[in-house]
Amino acid sequence: MAVRLAFIGQRAFFEIDSLEEPADGIEPRFFDFRHGADPRPLRDALDAFDPDVVFVWRPEILPHGFLHASRAARIGYLTEPLPRPGDPNPHSDLTARLGYLELADPANFDRIISFDPLIVPTVERLMPVWRSFPIPVSDRMYVDAVPPANDPPQITFTGRSTEHRESFLGPAKHDFDVIHVVHGFFGSRLVDLLQGSDVLINLHNEPYTTFENRILHALAAGALVVTEPVSPTNGLTPGADYVEVTTPWELWELLNEISKQPDAFDAMRRSGRREAERFRASRVFPALVRDVLADQAARSVPNASRSS
Repeated sequence: MAVRLAFIGQRAFFEIDSLEEPADGIEPRFFDFRHGADPRPLRDALDAFDPDVVFVWRPEILPHGFLHASRAARIGYLTEPLPRPGDPNPHSDLTARLGYLELADPANFDRIISFDPLIVPTVERLMPVWRSFPIPVSDRMYVDAVPPANDPPQITFTGRSTEHRESFLGPAKHDFDVIHVVHGFFGSRLVDLLQGSDVLINLHNEPYTTFENRILHALAAGALVVTEPVSPTNGLTPGADYVEVTTPWELWELLNEISKQPDAFDAMRRSGRREAERFRASRVFPALVRDVLADQAARSVPNASRSS
C-alpha cells in the first residue's frame, strides 16, 4: 500500500521543490497554503487525503494547533536564512526572518528539518532540529543531457531587485542581454525558462551569505551557475560545478567571456548537472519518508520491549 505524503506550502515557491509524481511507494500531493489564509479548506482537503506523512514548507505558515490531532508524522522544513551563531550584528533581514519563525507552533511538528546546518543552533533556541539537508528539486526540472550552448547565450537572473543585487546586475544588464524575472515564473514556466538558459546568475538577496535553491534548479536544468560565494556549498565545488564571482567586475568579465565563446563552460555545466542528481526529489523524499516512519516506529516501542 502506498504511503501518502502531503506537502503544504505556497505552490508558487515550493511545488518545484517537492515530489510531484508517485515514486518508490510514495503517493504525494501538494496543498497550496499561505500564512493568514483560511485554514478550513486545507483541513477538509487533508482529512480527505489522510496522509501518513505531512511535510510543511515553512512551519510558521500554519495556525497554532493545526496539526495537533493529526495521526501523520509531521515535518516542518525551514527554508529561510537566519542569523548564524557568532554574528554579533546580523543583517536586519535575517532578524526579521527569525521573528517570523518565532510565530511557529512547535507542537504542530514532531520533526524539524533545516535547509542550512549552520543555522541549527539559532533554531534550537526555539525548537529541536532533527536533521538538515538542502532544498530538493522536482524531477521535472532535470534535463536528460546538457544541451548545446545557444549563440548568443541566454543569461538569466530570477529574483526581486535589491540594492545589493543591482550593484552586480547594473553593469551586466548595460552590456549584455540579461533576462531578469522579478516574479510570476513558477512551475512549468520556470522549468522552461531555466532549461532554455545557458547561464543562471545567483546573487544574494542582501549582503549576507547563504545557499539559494535556484542554484540547484539551474544545475538540474543544465545551466551554468554563476554565483556569489555560497555557504554551505552542499558538496558542490566552485570552479568545477559552478563559477564563483565576488565583484560586479568579475561578473561582467565572465559574461563577456561567455558571450564570445558560449560553449567555454560546457564541461562545468555537465559536472553541475551530474552533481544535481543528489538533490532529485524522487531520490530524496522516498528515503526521507522511510527514515521518518522508521524513527516513528522506534519512538513508539516502549523501552522495556526494546531491551528485551
